[in-house]
Amino acid sequence: MAERKGISGYLFTAAIFIALEVAALAMLRNASEVQNNWISRGADSFNACVWGSWEKVRGYFGLRRVNDSLAVENFRLRQQLARLDSSLYMPEDLSIVGSFHSIPARIVRHSNNSQHNVLLLDRGGIDNVIAGSGVVSEKGVVGIIDAVSEHYAHVLSFCNSSTVVSARVGRNGAVGQMRWDGISSTGAVLSEIPPYEGMMPGDTVFTSGFSSIFPADIPLGLTGESKLVNGATLVIKVRLFEDIRRLRYVTIVSNNDRAEIENLLNEEGQ
Repeated sequence: MAERKGISGYLFTAAIFIALEVAALAMLRNASEVQNNWISRGADSFNACVWGSWEKVRGYFGLRRVNDSLAVENFRLRQQLARLDSSLYMPEDLSIVGSFHSIPARIVRHSNNSQHNVLLLDRGGIDNVIAGSGVVSEKGVVGIIDAVSEHYAHVLSFCNSSTVVSARVGRNGAVGQMRWDGISSTGAVLSEIPPYEGMMPGDTVFTSGFSSIFPADIPLGLTGESKLVNGATLVIKVRLFEDIRRLRYVTIVSNNDRAEIENLLNEEGQ
């Protein structure tokens, strides 16, 4: 009997031990599943974050490629439009004086932070551009070419203290000298206007056509305040139609008779 009781106790203890082991294994498996779920969720969140960031990067560079493509296409179309506009605008207006020819051009460099601003155009000697030609837009005078290479033209901007344009108030009014005011890209000063002229604020200022550089009657801007200088002539503020800083496309105008005109004037001066 004693042996049976001992065996029974041993079996009972072993059964309890086995039951506890099974319970422990079950608990470990459940804990492992919970941990796996946590790890899986963390990994999923990390992957989602990385994937989302990668998609943003891909989208950014994809958008940049699209923007670059659109910029190239926009540039090409604007070049075509500029050539069309200049070919339509200039010959009709310049036929009034009959001796000018025009060449469309693009501004490739522009300084606008000094008293001696200049432009660089993508047309040069190979395009029959010559020094001394005028540069205009449909809204006014842009500058005067002072040097030419094979493929480029260097321009003294109107917003340059050395540039002077012969201009008149109205199509039949007094003629004076117009210069940049040295402050605003749309500001100018018209001087040497006789005080007895019936000038009113808001009158349109045009090129006079008295120089061999620019044709007559290109609209330049509107008159503003005026003041009498030395009791002899008026100095008039002018608000320009064109803001040169914003220009991309211009037209070069060359007087076919310029050499003949200047030779004649030089002979008279001798």
